[in-house]
Amino acid sequence: MNEPDSHSTLAAFSVSNFRRFVTGQSVSLIGSWTETVAQALLVLQLTNSAKAVGFVTAVRYLPVLLLTPYAGLVVDRSNKRHVLIATASSLAILSFLQGGLVLSGAINIWWIYALALCFGILSALDNPARQAFIPEMVGQGLIHSAVTLNSTFVNVGRAIGPAVAAVLIATIGIGWCFLVNAASFAAVLYALLIMKVADLHPASRVRAARNQLVQGFRYAVRNPNIIGPIAMMALIGTFTYEFEVSLPLFARVSLDGSDSTYSWLIGAFGIGSVLGGLYCMWKPETGISRLLRAALLYAAAMAAGALAPSLQIAVPIFVVVGMASIVFITTGNSTIQLASSPEYRGRVTALWSTAFLGSTPIGAAIIGFVDAVSPRLALGAGAAACLVAVVVGAYFAKLRTAQQKSCSLT
Repeated sequence: MNEPDSHSTLAAFSVSNFRRFVTGQSVSLIGSWTETVAQALLVLQLTNSAKAVGFVTAVRYLPVLLLTPYAGLVVDRSNKRHVLIATASSLAILSFLQGGLVLSGAINIWWIYALALCFGILSALDNPARQAFIPEMVGQGLIHSAVTLNSTFVNVGRAIGPAVAAVLIATIGIGWCFLVNAASFAAVLYALLIMKVADLHPASRVRAARNQLVQGFRYAVRNPNIIGPIAMMALIGTFTYEFEVSLPLFARVSLDGSDSTYSWLIGAFGIGSVLGGLYCMWKPETGISRLLRAALLYAAAMAAGALAPSLQIAVPIFVVVGMASIVFITTGNSTIQLASSPEYRGRVTALWSTAFLGSTPIGAAIIGFVDAVSPRLALGAGAAACLVAVVVGAYFAKLRTAQQKSCSLT
């Protein structure tokens, strides 16, 4: 499933709606990662507990696990642009409220739990809507280009956001991180509001009927190019992609660092994500074969990170972790998007979001417990999950080959 040449990867930039969308998302992701860093550090300041960080993360993503499959069906039935305008506006309000509570001194752990739950409910709808909207901006022929470019540019936020958080926390206070995130949603809203609606390629909305959730699940399970990446993502999303839980304590305890140490690690991860996105642009490819290679690199880098004796050694290792992570995510997302029919795309991307983010409540609780015992062991568990994902992916690759042979014989 290779693309014909690397130049086609940039083709989606010729679409003005997509350029605006990616620009707005990139700005917003800077704010989001600024808030992500601040949230973990705020919980540690209030509780000094790794378990509390894990519990807040679990509360934040529990609605994604429970609601996203149905949210994907809502997306298939709705105008995706209108859904995104509503979710971006609501998320901005939540960040503004939390920033105000922190700056006023009224914040407590219960407020954080409540706001995290609201964030999760909105994210359950926002994530599949955002993924399913990409093909509507660029059309079927540019899906891989658009997914790759979107993944690359939004990860600029992962590189810049932690640095912004570190500066804000060190100068004017942690509460301003939440206000910066609230303001960053203006870029998303502006991009969505000025879009040329006539240039979109909207999929036909699915009419309400019985058993549509089950139909979407059956559709995904029957296609190895959909269920294979989703199954691999479920394992990696549950046990590996729990950096909000594992890295704050790893920075503080294992590396004997400070709040800025955590920012350095997340920033290194973000730089690696950008490099991984650039690699996907240079070498565009979809399919389970690349997912297997990315998961193997992911496992090796996570294991090396777990053993890193100092920040100076950990930073370059986490650059590699970020590279492997974004190659895996971008390849998996592109693979399921290209394998999915438009009428099922909301439900398919919802399953991907559930595997990626919805698995977090389970993983955050487990990794939070392991983290309290040993942060290094928590990162090692993530490496082991990547290896198990390789085994699962190899099974579905073999199943896909068998299906192709069966089709050729008939």
